Amino acid sequence: MGQDGTVFRRYEKKFRLSREQYYLFRQRMEGYMAVDQYGLSTICNIYYDTQNYELIRMSVESPAYKEKLRLRSYGVPREEDMVFLELKKKYRGVVYKRRIVLSLEEAVKGIENGKIEGQEGQIAKEINYFLARNRVAPKVYLAYDRIAMQGIGQPDLRVTFDFDIRARRDRLALTQGDGGENILHDDDVIMEIKVKDAFPLWMVRALEEGNILPTSFSKYGIYFKENILEREREKRNVS
Repeated sequence: MGQDGTVFRRYEKKFRLSREQYYLFRQRMEGYMAVDQYGLSTICNIYYDTQNYELIRMSVESPAYKEKLRLRSYGVPREEDMVFLELKKKYRGVVYKRRIVLSLEEAVKGIENGKIEGQEGQIAKEINYFLARNRVAPKVYLAYDRIAMQGIGQPDLRVTFDFDIRARRDRLALTQGDGGENILHDDDVIMEIKVKDAFPLWMVRALEEGNILPTSFSKYGIYFKENILEREREKRNVS
């Protein structure tokens, strides 16, 4: 039986940093933010999509509204371990994330059957509505090493740094290790700033001084465009 769900509503901005920019920005964060209770962790994800990748195809076109379903664990889980089933929606720049906690076995079985059983509440209803509308299957595994930070005295201000982002299209199960093909340069760091309202002034200044500009970046989207979509084009050109 899963636990109560969680709802997040916030603005999220992503930035692609060099290691030099990362180190300088970390220096500017001192006194304002601290590493959260988890420290450095490995985030493991299975992204679900339709047979023809309709969800990510729509997403990379940058529509006003988009959604995706993923199964997430912290570290490589066992079947009986608890994981997060997340329905992430984005509308006009605002991110709405619905999340419930289940055992890995329950989550996988529910997605395969098109319905999460034994769950009450609005979040479970939204996830089951999504599953009823979209016949999905595991399509891409994505993992990365993350440092998460939280504002000192500002718990709603969060910043994450992701390193060594890797993906694969085989072994599409969270239990199958966290290896994969690196999708970025070794020097790259993906920073994401998550706030309910506006960025604090010190952060705006630190971004300006570091010449750090926001970018449209989706880990699943990048892997889809550079691997799956590109190979489709190559096949068409050959034929």
